[in-house]
Amino acid sequence: MIQRHLDKALSTHFDRYKEAIILLGARQVGKTTILKRLFQGATYLTLDNESTRNILERYDVSAYQQLVIDTSNVLIVDEIQELSDPGRCAKIFYDQFPQIHLILTGSSALNIKNKTSESLAGRKIDYNIYPLTLSEYLVQTNLEKELSLSPIMDIIAGKNPQEIIRPYDYHAIIENILIYGQYPAMLTHPKRNLYLNNLVSSTIFKDLLELELLENKRAAHSLLKLLAHQIGNLINYAELATRLNIDSRTVKRYIELFEQSYIIFRLYPYSTNKRDEIGKSPKIYFHDLGVRNALVGDWSPLQSRGDAGALFENFVISELNKYLHYSQLDYNFNYWRTTNGAEVDLVISNPSQVVAIEIKSKARRVNQSFVIRYPGSRQIVITPENF
Repeated sequence: MIQRHLDKALSTHFDRYKEAIILLGARQVGKTTILKRLFQGATYLTLDNESTRNILERYDVSAYQQLVIDTSNVLIVDEIQELSDPGRCAKIFYDQFPQIHLILTGSSALNIKNKTSESLAGRKIDYNIYPLTLSEYLVQTNLEKELSLSPIMDIIAGKNPQEIIRPYDYHAIIENILIYGQYPAMLTHPKRNLYLNNLVSSTIFKDLLELELLENKRAAHSLLKLLAHQIGNLINYAELATRLNIDSRTVKRYIELFEQSYIIFRLYPYSTNKRDEIGKSPKIYFHDLGVRNALVGDWSPLQSRGDAGALFENFVISELNKYLHYSQLDYNFNYWRTTNGAEVDLVISNPSQVVAIEIKSKARRVNQSFVIRYPGSRQIVITPENF
């Protein structure tokens, strides 16, 4: 059974809003699949169709009329970032065909948002879709029946995670995810290594290259590979620049492009400006560990890997980030670290609540420095046994 956390929000969007939907996410995370499933009677336009692309590139109302079908009140334009001016196209459909509910998809947040932000100001609501959550993975493999946001909701509610006993081999599933990631294709693909290697080599930079935003593809690929070896570590822009023989500004810009293209995300420090707290350098994580492992070329089992702990940390932080987004909760995500080495993997906070989360691949003693310094906070430990 195919279910996604965004199903309800998307399917009921036009009951609540008149603004267009912009569905953003990396290529092959399931944007088209979810929209075709939820809006089965919609008119669907793909930029892969040359005649459709030619009509859309005319930016002419009478030409666009040819594509609007009277029997359908929902119009989906897939991968709109491939147009030379997607914002102009979207504005024509939105303003000139008010009877149509407009849905746009894009695989590059940078391209979509930059080119539609002004033209569609007040006319759109963005939704992000990511590789499968663990809950989506379990439902789509028929191991569980209903989607759950409990990992983040329990933390926010103040519940300490308890050991969970499941009627299936949960550890084998987690190991599979830590190695091959959570792209939907991983559920059924017979050659997962081949799929992920191809994704990295031919797809991951597609939008950035078409936009001519990467002047040096070799350096960009090398930078992303270096970042893949450093998940959970502080980013040192100057060191990366020296190793790649490029300037720090280029390193920072490429990292921003990777982030805006849903490849990586940065976690910034939690700080109240205390003198010994690290307050600037971010940590790096990948949205999908299959992509990360393809970059480093390592498909070996967890028991023989030196990065198993880092993989589990990346998995938990990425999962909680997805759950937080889908639940539409307004919390900040940070890490905490002092100059003398005290640290917390993840701090989830808003003005009324602070939760320090330690992520451990094995149960072990937890440093109490954070809760001592911030006495109103709570501290919990997440392990493979209770997540």
